[in-house]
Amino acid sequence: MRKVLVLFAHPKFEHSEANQVLIKAISDLEKVEIRDLYELYPDFNVKVQKEQGRLFESEVIIWQHPFYWYSCPPLLKQWIDLVLEFGWAYGPGGVYLKNKFIMNAITMGGSDTAYSHEGRNNYTVEEFLRPFEQTARLCGMKYLSPFTLKGTHRIGGEGLNQKAEEYKNLILQLRDSENLDSLNYIR
Repeated sequence: MRKVLVLFAHPKFEHSEANQVLIKAISDLEKVEIRDLYELYPDFNVKVQKEQGRLFESEVIIWQHPFYWYSCPPLLKQWIDLVLEFGWAYGPGGVYLKNKFIMNAITMGGSDTAYSHEGRNNYTVEEFLRPFEQTARLCGMKYLSPFTLKGTHRIGGEGLNQKAEEYKNLILQLRDSENLDSLNYIR
């Protein structure tokens, strides 16, 4: 059983039914740690060594966040900039994340068609997430395809519960699967 670290970043969590349901679905899972970055670091003063320790102990890392302006909320970007240090996460001596698995779990108001080459955003979600993928590669990590919950403004209770169950099952698979390289989520 692998340790899964969910780095959750939502500046208005109390207003996000979708993220509340997703977090609740995984909150009691064994060997799954959820770190609410806005709760831990409201002043953006990230404790780098503490966060590096959490990363080092984990085999699977998930960046869970709403899709803000085609990226992540500012605290998660701050976390990435500070915690993934040269000489620790990448570069000479930067081997502490090598071969760990990482992915984004994102919520967004837009639909599938909005995030397509023909849609109003002109690009797919995967294309917008390239900086996260490249960050993972630079750190020697294995980037997994994202978990997405689209159309959050229109999704009903049953649809939201189905996506939460899908998310929970994905987390369990990442935690328990014998060989993650065999999963369909690998990019």
